[in-house]
Amino acid sequence: MPRPDAATASARRRPSLRENVEKWRSVRDELVRGDDKASERQHSKRKLTARERIALLLDEGSFTEFDIYRRTRAGGSDAREPRGDSVITGSGTVDGRTVFVYAQDFRVFGGSLGRVHAEKIHKVMDLAIATGSPLVSLKDSGGARIQEGVAALAGYGGVFQRNVRASGVIPQISVILGPCAGGAAYSPALTDFVFMVRETSYMYLTGPDVVKEVTGEEVTHEMLGGADMHATTSGVAGFVYDDEETCLAEVRYLLSLLPSNNRETPPRYATEEQQSDDPCTDLLDLVPTEPNKPYDIRDVISRIVDTGDFLEVHESWASNVVCALARVDGHTVGIVGNQPMVKAGVLDIHASEKAARFVRTCDAFNIPLISLVDVPGFLPGVEQEYGGIIRHGAKLLYAYCEATVPRISVVLRKAYGGAYIVMDSRSIGADVSLAWPGNEIAVMGAQGAVSVIHHRQLAASDDPPALRARLAEEYADEMMHPYFAAERGLVDDVIDPCDTRHVIIKALEMLRGKQAEVVARKHGNQPT
Repeated sequence: MPRPDAATASARRRPSLRENVEKWRSVRDELVRGDDKASERQHSKRKLTARERIALLLDEGSFTEFDIYRRTRAGGSDAREPRGDSVITGSGTVDGRTVFVYAQDFRVFGGSLGRVHAEKIHKVMDLAIATGSPLVSLKDSGGARIQEGVAALAGYGGVFQRNVRASGVIPQISVILGPCAGGAAYSPALTDFVFMVRETSYMYLTGPDVVKEVTGEEVTHEMLGGADMHATTSGVAGFVYDDEETCLAEVRYLLSLLPSNNRETPPRYATEEQQSDDPCTDLLDLVPTEPNKPYDIRDVISRIVDTGDFLEVHESWASNVVCALARVDGHTVGIVGNQPMVKAGVLDIHASEKAARFVRTCDAFNIPLISLVDVPGFLPGVEQEYGGIIRHGAKLLYAYCEATVPRISVVLRKAYGGAYIVMDSRSIGADVSLAWPGNEIAVMGAQGAVSVIHHRQLAASDDPPALRARLAEEYADEMMHPYFAAERGLVDDVIDPCDTRHVIIKALEMLRGKQAEVVARKHGNQPT
């Protein structure tokens, strides 16, 4: 057999491994850098690139990327399409704990979702579920890739199905950092927490052009689906910030308060200023004894939790109830408190929905619940009744009754009627029920009770106001004194307000090993 000549041998020479590595490094560096002009356009809109966002979210150097070489075949040939498609996926750590992430890249195809884009997301979601790790999605997308037709829609369906499968199993956090329109908006709605950034992120099912064509209304992107609208009106966004850097830092903080999955408890963080043995003497001056005088429940919360720090969810929506994550003695807790500063702290449709969702989220992820009760009742009125306050209020009742995590309730001042029952009373399963001296637990306030019980006497009286005042005082002394509920076993103890934090810490320690028996069923049928 003849030997090949030198020229033929040279032409057939394979590159060395060193040469292959150098070429690989060059290709990968180019993929990571991306299009410089597209990056400039992104920055000109006060937006970071997908990789810059991932770098801020994850611990430095911890990101491992998946499928960086994937290409779409939308046009039949993938030779000229960018590798990686329009989404970056992978895993990394936040405070040393594994987190999975995908970040839509608006620089490529406007971040639109096609088949390859969807498959990359499906893969990272499946891995997050399989490993029991939180999933963070950084959304900045123009929507479905029209060129791919129904395949793009099917890709969204796969995302939604996995959102539901992961619900209550791993924490899911959606961070809206650009457009999130059409069917894509359903994915954030299926996750546990939604973050948005003012002036750069928006979310809606139908955009301003469609709204104008169908209804004649002229609205801007910000008015229709901006961050502040979703934070104050729709209740879709739980957290809103002015810039991406602050937003992503708060996502990291939220992750530190959550477990990796529903089989674990949140990590404990020791703090230098827990002050577990120091009485909170200023609580005596924070809460007025007059039942109708307002105060800020957040001032009470800050005296109970570690370092006075807590993360409020839906701060600007349904503000008559405060829902917050915090730490007590280093352990994460969920706090639900009526807010007398807003609508006197009544429960209405939105407050019931907000608190119910929060209670269920805490219960799903093994976060004990502390309820700070100061509620005059449910908001009366035709609008509330027509809007379905019965079924919406029942959502909160259902959520508390269903919760199996440790549950502690503290009546700070008053708790009237059905709202008292719903706010995690002993009768619906609170493990520890406490009250401050001066508490009033009753069917209704003294004045209202007298109007019902003694209406004939009042009608026949020569001096109804004087009689009403005397009867109300008698009713309050007999039926609403601080020990009435405790005498009947509906309150475990009446405590010194200064000792509230210390008593809660002891109760949480006692309940740490709680194991609740769950009825065998496919799932409950909660009110809608």
